[in-house]
Amino acid sequence: MTQPPMSIDYLQLFQCSAAVAGVLSVLLLVKSILSFTRTGPSIRDEILHRYGPYTVYALARLGVFAFLLMLWMGLIGTIPGLALTVLLHAQPGCTVLGMAALAGIAAISALQFCKHLLLIPTSIMMNSHYSMQRFIGLHRGLSVSRLRWAELTVLVTMLASAIAVSAALDDAVTSKLGFTAFMAVLALPYLLAATPGTSGLFTPKARGGKRMNLLMIGSDTLRADHIGARHKQQPLTPFIDTLAAKGALFSNCLVSIARTAPALVSIFTGTLPNTNGIKVNYIGDDKARISQPGLGTILTEHGYTTAAVTDWAGSDLNKFPLGFQHYDGPPDQWNLKFLIRQGPKDLRLFLSLFTHNRVGKRMLPEIYYLAGKPMTKLLGNSVRARLNHHARSGEPFFLNAFLSTTHPPFGSEYPYYQYFADPKYRGESIFGMSRLTDPIEIIRSQKEPREAFDLDQVLDLYKGCVRSFDDEVRRIVRHLRKVGLDRNTLVVIYSDHGMEFFENDTWGQGNSIRGKASNRIPLLVIDPRRPEPRTSKQLVRAIDIMPTLLDLLGLEVPDTVEGTSLKPLMDGGTLPELPGFCETGLWLATPPGQHPDHIRYPELLEILDVPCAQRGTLALRSEYTPAVEAGRDRMLELGEWRLLRIALNGAASYELYHQSVSPDRIQDVSNDPQEMKATLKSTLDRMAGLGSA
Repeated sequence: MTQPPMSIDYLQLFQCSAAVAGVLSVLLLVKSILSFTRTGPSIRDEILHRYGPYTVYALARLGVFAFLLMLWMGLIGTIPGLALTVLLHAQPGCTVLGMAALAGIAAISALQFCKHLLLIPTSIMMNSHYSMQRFIGLHRGLSVSRLRWAELTVLVTMLASAIAVSAALDDAVTSKLGFTAFMAVLALPYLLAATPGTSGLFTPKARGGKRMNLLMIGSDTLRADHIGARHKQQPLTPFIDTLAAKGALFSNCLVSIARTAPALVSIFTGTLPNTNGIKVNYIGDDKARISQPGLGTILTEHGYTTAAVTDWAGSDLNKFPLGFQHYDGPPDQWNLKFLIRQGPKDLRLFLSLFTHNRVGKRMLPEIYYLAGKPMTKLLGNSVRARLNHHARSGEPFFLNAFLSTTHPPFGSEYPYYQYFADPKYRGESIFGMSRLTDPIEIIRSQKEPREAFDLDQVLDLYKGCVRSFDDEVRRIVRHLRKVGLDRNTLVVIYSDHGMEFFENDTWGQGNSIRGKASNRIPLLVIDPRRPEPRTSKQLVRAIDIMPTLLDLLGLEVPDTVEGTSLKPLMDGGTLPELPGFCETGLWLATPPGQHPDHIRYPELLEILDVPCAQRGTLALRSEYTPAVEAGRDRMLELGEWRLLRIALNGAASYELYHQSVSPDRIQDVSNDPQEMKATLKSTLDRMAGLGSA
């Protein structure tokens, strides 16, 4: 018996899919509310109470997006459902279409979860509080080829189903065109998410332009001693090493405060934190308007197009007026309203499976830019697209790319999280450093000793991140060459601070001034006009970066700059010894290894405030600023001498060290050359703004 031609009731398809999507999205929303969690610091209840209606709005907004996603997947699922009815010579009913919609939602969600688990597992870790150990078995069964086959199977099933349904339709042109349009609408979100955009598809050749351009590539928390290093018989930075063979590598570059906001502001203004006033990450909007001109501001005045491309680690590039005309990155990460919009864990986890793409970036930036999620490849694509734009325009440019690749929780994209890791490891930190997904855990971890961490695994993860950064630098620099901009572009590799892994009985950033792991950053400058390799171990400072670049570009250095141009060292000359000053940052909690009589203040959650409820910016409460300043340890380094000022109750303790053998081996001479100690103490107190303290 011949089946009569099929006619599709699109309203019925929509109603069945919407019913299934509605039930599932409500269940997801209810579960999220019952086990409610929120990203960011859980500051005082009286502040959170101001945002009750805003939290309801944020939940409703995410719930709507979850519903729309499920509706889209449900409609996709109805196509095989319609094809099944064709094979069975039946008419589509709500039961069949509803089950097909449910199957579509389940299948596509499972596929996306498996893709994230293999390719960016830290995204699942940071978007949920579930133990990643429970997914180890599933992860072991995944591979890139299997995921490709699974995705191909879904696409082939959809194509075959669409052909079967189209063939079963009546011969009316409107029926065929209507179904084709319906399929095109369903395919559009997938195509938009799967492609990088036209700006990244074509590679133009650079137009004219004789002025030198500037490309800076930074990675948050990249240690200076990992450039050129090896781990398990493998080089960590093989490509950056080839760049160093053509440029100037400064292996002893000191940052004044090893925290992101103070470090970046110092780098791009050439001023010390005591001068520009940015000494913590938590800065109110009124205090973010620094008076010193940023590097971007100066280059804009000289005809440059300036741009910053970054992920969740670099929102400070837009928070402070550093002069970037074009900013491609998140809003301020330290904003309570932004954190509330990220929603509770279950809802956030579901949405995150579908927003790691340019559609998610536009529609749900708060999920796209979730802290801790690996974004190296996505950011690299954006940087290359930006280079294409500059190549077409022919105008001189300053492009700053700042990546979170080496930032905690040290979760990288596939295969880098496995690159150096022990394949037999089965612990909590298998994909990223554990216990860093909840604000309370982050605070608590700051005061735990070395024994609380799977340190060998964490170190392996970190070194995999370094290798990932090196490979992304390779792709960016090769693209620079491909578009013909390499011969007139300065390339700078840098960081904002390093990381301590208990070298001085503590871990983290900016918690200690005793060693070099946290307050030293890599600095590599490649000038195509100076191909001779230069390696300098002389102490230089992050505040020297801006005047050096202006000098290399042939521009005048403003009087506000406190740094010194390093161009003489790049030209094979010398510079007098530069005084290096640094101090500890704002502690999240009392770090381990601290002196028992050290000045202390409450933990982070107790000292934050939201000065303007409408804007939602998190800031250090002004009444705690004196305590935070009093609790900072300071260090001055000059040549072979290093003076430490430890903030103790009663009177500060000064310790004098001499680098008698090498920069890594110092000798305590506190009771020896008192004249040198007095000279250094005077300089340290002046640079710290302590007067005669």
